Amino acid sequence: MLDANNNRCICPAGKALYSNGSRCTIGGRMYHRFTGNKANCTSCTQRERCLRTPDKTEVRQVSFLIKEQALPVTLIEKMKRDIDSPEGRRKYSERMGTVEPVFGNLRYNKGLDRFTLRSQIKVDTQWNLFCLVHNIEKLAHRGYGARR
Repeated sequence: MLDANNNRCICPAGKALYSNGSRCTIGGRMYHRFTGNKANCTSCTQRERCLRTPDKTEVRQVSFLIKEQALPVTLIEKMKRDIDSPEGRRKYSERMGTVEPVFGNLRYNKGLDRFTLRSQIKVDTQWNLFCLVHNIEKLAHRGYGARR
């Protein structure tokens, strides 16, 4: 039972649980967490009533949703909001001229539309190899290292 006025939670046996965090985030929503005292919970006669698995769980833990909060923002919504801001539009326009041509070159000219290897180490090696080829071509087209 939550006693919001005194910022306390009382278990079914009448013992006070201590506050374990007033702004804990679970799945993008904020909760207030309470945890029971180990000395009180281990010897309690109402363990079966309090706990889902009394043989595995030592103490009671309860989380209460803080109701006065907005719904969590998804990463896609956050990205849309960031891109639509004036700063985001400026950054994205820079990206269109600096980073995206590299990805286009690697995908269409070099044929890297998917990785052909498995495991993080091999994929990283394949990616680094394609980037190396791209950078060497840039140097070659600009005449770097040409004898005069």
